Amino acid sequence: MKKYFESRQPIQKTIHVRGGKKVAVYIKSARIHVCAHKKKRFVIALKYEGEKDYRYLVASDLTWRYTDIIDAAMLRWLVEVFIQDHKANEGWGNLTKQPDEDGSYRSLTLSLLVDHCLLLHSDQMASINNKLPAKTVGSLCETIKIDSILSFVEQIIYSDDPESHFKQISVFLKEHFVKSNDSLKHMNLKPWGKYKSSQSLKYKAFC
Repeated sequence: MKKYFESRQPIQKTIHVRGGKKVAVYIKSARIHVCAHKKKRFVIALKYEGEKDYRYLVASDLTWRYTDIIDAAMLRWLVEVFIQDHKANEGWGNLTKQPDEDGSYRSLTLSLLVDHCLLLHSDQMASINNKLPAKTVGSLCETIKIDSILSFVEQIIYSDDPESHFKQISVFLKEHFVKSNDSLKHMNLKPWGKYKSSQSLKYKAFC
């Protein structure tokens, strides 16, 4: 496939990434027979400005326009974010962006570091020293969260002026730790593309 597209001239086009930022790309496309699939597919070679190699999108519906396929492919990130947000416990991936090849190792590295640190947790050490099954990372993280909340409440209750102390801490936390950031994954203010077949290309389905 790479050899086939090397002989074709690309077109330069500006696309909207998830209905937002404009990005210049080079595009080659063709409806060709893909041996691995044993069927005809709509193959799109896509390269961002500054990149050396093309990436390939393969569509099974031959009646879509290549621009609509590219727009739809850009939404893949939203799906990946949704899945990542639902991976609980150590959850490093939903707190920081981990792009590129190096980024794919960072979440794993952080997770392993947390695993090693939690070996020193009092509950974990007690289990290991008493030759009992080790606690899971998830349960230890939940224990730490609960202990932190209880310590926070205890500090307020035993203060000289609990009401004033609570208000003071609440203001501090909201000012320094609560941020209202604009979401990149919600599409409420972004234009949606045309994610369906084009009438003018219906005949391509029978080619």
